[in-house]
Amino acid sequence: MVKRNVILLIVALVLIGLYLFVLASVDLPVNSNKQEKQEKEQPVSLYDFTVQDIDGNPVKLEKFRGKVLLIVNVASNCGFTPQYKGLERLYRKYKDRGFVVLGFPANNFRNQEPGSNQEIKQFCSSNYGVTFPLLAKISVKGADIHPLYHYLTSPKTNPRFSGEITWNFNKFLVNREGKVVARFDSRDEPESQQIVQAVEKTLRGK
Repeated sequence: MVKRNVILLIVALVLIGLYLFVLASVDLPVNSNKQEKQEKEQPVSLYDFTVQDIDGNPVKLEKFRGKVLLIVNVASNCGFTPQYKGLERLYRKYKDRGFVVLGFPANNFRNQEPGSNQEIKQFCSSNYGVTFPLLAKISVKGADIHPLYHYLTSPKTNPRFSGEITWNFNKFLVNREGKVVARFDSRDEPESQQIVQAVEKTLRGK
């Protein structure tokens, strides 16, 4: 009797083992498919992103395909805030040739952009006559970094110009194909020879 019980126990354990093996084998493709789906959903281009404008409306960056972009993290209470003037002049000078400045307010540095989106919009309009697109306030670094800025600063997606945003008014120049072709520091004035030459060169497609 004892021998029979032992045999039955062994058979039961073998059957349980087989069941678990089959269950695991069936589950593997599901997990694999889920991972593949997640990888496919990861943005592979600047144009894959959707952001919000300063009024909270969705903006697909796909709409800027074929344009030359200068993407800037901006702030209202920074020593570099007067660069709004240069950014606006640069935008007006080249917009008819397909140039767009995109301003992303961010409060990552010493609480220099504490206001609401509407307060930021009013500030930019009243003080600098900004007409280039302003987007909703985001985070450009840290644990809550916006996916767009993760894309712009990651060595995996932007190996040539990666690295954390160092301060307000860092600038990324993007060509008509959505590729980052230059990056400028906060100290680089929008109308500096370096930036103007880079913009003109990119507008010419070189």
